[in-house]
Amino acid sequence: MNELALFPLNSFILPEGRMRLRVFERRYVRLISEASSGKRNFAIAQINPYVAQQHPERILSLATAVRIDDFEQLDDGLLGVTVIGVEKVLITNRWQESDGLYVADTQVLTTWPMHDIANEYHPLVKQLEKLLQQHPELMALYPEPKYRDAAWLASRYLELLPMKPALKQQLALEQTPTPCLNSLQAWLANYA
Repeated sequence: MNELALFPLNSFILPEGRMRLRVFERRYVRLISEASSGKRNFAIAQINPYVAQQHPERILSLATAVRIDDFEQLDDGLLGVTVIGVEKVLITNRWQESDGLYVADTQVLTTWPMHDIANEYHPLVKQLEKLLQQHPELMALYPEPKYRDAAWLASRYLELLPMKPALKQQLALEQTPTPCLNSLQAWLANYA
């Protein structure tokens, strides 16, 4: 078991994913401070927006441990932090500390290995290239995209596409990225 602080968000991140955070709540400033000093690492945990704030399943069980890549002071004076996904973790027990910061016991899950993408998924590569080019803020997060890596491609789609959190969690928990890529390919065929 590994104890991690939790940063709950509506957003989703997987290994090798990059995300910019705006930190302003005192408990999250403490989380960043502890992570920076090596006291305690943290994970980004996805919120289930379909249940009440105090519901036991408000924070979903799949999270991603992250590491801090960069800091900046934002134009509004808040702390900006860029994080990189390191590994998928399963939350096995969680609690709140006195300031409201969530902390959890976690178990490391297998990360999808790097694997060359099959030619049948080439349309997904093209669509993601197009999406990143249309959104410079996303392109800046991925200066060296790994479009030919099936795990990288599937993970970025899961992070970026609007879909129900339970579906994202289910696809991310598959043993390989293939079920995710198949679902994405079917979606693309229906909506393109």
